[in-house]
Amino acid sequence: MGKAGTDVAKNAADMILTDDNFVTIENAVKNGRHIYENIKKAVHFLLATNIGEIVVIFFGLLLGWETPLLAIQLLWINLVTDSLPAIALGMEPADIDIMRKKPHSSKKSLFADGLWGKIFVEGTMIGILTLLVFSIGNKLYGLTVARTMAFTALSILELIHSINVKTDKSIFTIGLFNNWYLLAAIVSGMILQAFVTAIPVFSKIFQVTSLNGTQWLIVGVISTMPIILVELQKKLNEIKYGKTIFAKENI
Repeated sequence: MGKAGTDVAKNAADMILTDDNFVTIENAVKNGRHIYENIKKAVHFLLATNIGEIVVIFFGLLLGWETPLLAIQLLWINLVTDSLPAIALGMEPADIDIMRKKPHSSKKSLFADGLWGKIFVEGTMIGILTLLVFSIGNKLYGLTVARTMAFTALSILELIHSINVKTDKSIFTIGLFNNWYLLAAIVSGMILQAFVTAIPVFSKIFQVTSLNGTQWLIVGVISTMPIILVELQKKLNEIKYGKTIFAKENI
């Protein structure tokens, strides 16, 4: 421990205290759990959203449609819509009950306890909802508007989904304002997305067009559906695994 420990003990130790206060161990464990959970959230978000993009392109081609999204649109989504929320999720504050959770086994994968399944289901959900927007737009307004709607919907779907990834508990108990970085990422992402479709210089580059009120309404309604669907998924997990997600902890 610090200067008092021998070099042999230090070399054999998994943890070395730099002072003589054992409270340091508690703080180290808490910080370690916090970092681990935030890495897990960022990976969860990035993989789910990328699976959603794959679903859009793959099933769009499988159905014989014109490609729902162009390469430059996918590049924009990956650089802006994915990156900002993923970084913000890495700054998520620690759960209030983080020290009450069981320790993670060193033998367990990051994707243990059903995380792979959640990622696949959520990614598929994002992809299907985007295809739904594209299908409606293509039927009612034509290909260019349909691509614009799908492009916008996928961007907003991913931004909205970052809220779901914040916690395994219901977001209605955790709240949206405990991570201002994430809130800023979502708002700035939506503003940038609106600029792309509304400003002619950008719309020409991304091969999109401006949307009218009805088209924005379709995009908005479908883009908020992940909150409802994931809340239902969390409730099912509560029933299946006995985790309380809607009741606030008294700590």
